[in-house]
Amino acid sequence: MMEELSLHIMDVLQNSLAAGARKVELEIEEDMDGDRLRIKVRDNGKGMTPEELKRVWDPFYTTKRDIGVGLGIPMFKWVAEHCDGSFRMESHPGEGTMLEAEMRLGHIDRPPMGDLAGTVLAMVVSSPQVRFVLRYKSRKGDFFFDSQEVREILGDVPLSNAEVIKFLKEYLSENLAKVMEAA
Repeated sequence: MMEELSLHIMDVLQNSLAAGARKVELEIEEDMDGDRLRIKVRDNGKGMTPEELKRVWDPFYTTKRDIGVGLGIPMFKWVAEHCDGSFRMESHPGEGTMLEAEMRLGHIDRPPMGDLAGTVLAMVVSSPQVRFVLRYKSRKGDFFFDSQEVREILGDVPLSNAEVIKFLKEYLSENLAKVMEAA
């Protein structure tokens, strides 16, 4: 079992990359008043047929050839539903996939968010050709990050540059800390 939500998110983001996505959007919303946490990922990857989408829930089915099981999505679904929430996916061939997990924010078994900044940074640095967009919303405010904007500012400096990585880690960590309440 993945002990942090950021690890579930990383698994989903890696699925998006494996599907050939060129743009991946991650939206997280904390609703303290409604006691809800919503995590949504949208990509423009190759998408899935209705038959493939049905098989996603089978832990012994995977589209990744280098591993034998596909436990990530079923485990994430279990966490959401176990924490008084819901889980849904939509996918269309040639258009991409959308996944949304919602759960009770204050549920005793809800995993902590974990290192979300590290997860986003790992994705941005390991796949610089992909546009990663992050929106984090809470009562404390909204944080928006777009890797394309960073690439435009940097020009010819690669995202893998050590100084860029250090800056991005601090930038993501500091700004997420400002808006994260209970995650």
